[in-house]
Amino acid sequence: LSFTVDGNGRYCYLDPYLGGAIAVAEAARNLVCTGAKPLAVTDCLNLGSPENKDVYYQLKESIRGIARACRKLNIQVISGNVSLYNEGREGAIYPTPICGMVGLVEDISQRCDMGFVKEGDQVFLLGSGFDGGGLGGSDYLKLVHNLVKGRPHIDLDLEKRVQSCCLKAIKQGVVSSAHDCANGGLAITLAESCLRRGLGFKGERWQFGDRLDAALFGEVQSRIVVSVDQDKVRQLEALAKGQGIPVTRLGTVGGKRFIMGGY
Repeated sequence: LSFTVDGNGRYCYLDPYLGGAIAVAEAARNLVCTGAKPLAVTDCLNLGSPENKDVYYQLKESIRGIARACRKLNIQVISGNVSLYNEGREGAIYPTPICGMVGLVEDISQRCDMGFVKEGDQVFLLGSGFDGGGLGGSDYLKLVHNLVKGRPHIDLDLEKRVQSCCLKAIKQGVVSSAHDCANGGLAITLAESCLRRGLGFKGERWQFGDRLDAALFGEVQSRIVVSVDQDKVRQLEALAKGQGIPVTRLGTVGGKRFIMGGY
């Protein structure tokens, strides 16, 4: 079995419907990256007073988002609870639906790790590339600019296809590692993949688009960073094509340095 817990209060504060949906999608994506098929979820909804009409709206919309994502990804809700009236002198907490999810790894020999495994592996991004989005509600916007603004976004149809592609690639032994691209964006995801075993990464000179900060730290949903043996690159590209999802080459595992896109 594989377990995970996910949730993001900033996303739900900015858009409770999308925040609820993203909590489910990210939890499922985390499980898929281990080689597990997501099966069931329990949710805990943490909000302020529902007697406040704004908080009641947040409660209603976050539930609607969770339900929509569960139906799309075929995940059963088996339990849940609600914690309300979480307030202080400065007001209510951010609406924070937390999703605990369980999945099944059918063959433990096919379990996948988040960290890069060996030098020479090619690194790819499954899902949306450098479209300049994902700054709404991001860690970067909060930590660097002290802002909580914008809107998160998720395409659940794309999410389902990305997860399906990744799970097939793991089961077929195509990928060496898989790590969901979420909090902190692509730069943080790649760094975490390096730190797991102390391996370096050298990126290509990517086409960043209009905003370098968005490309590096934007939290665009429905993305997974995978590493692949050079001999299996065509298999990965064929799987991605079969699911109709973008696949972007990011660079190569190797050395001890962390070099992003030639910058």
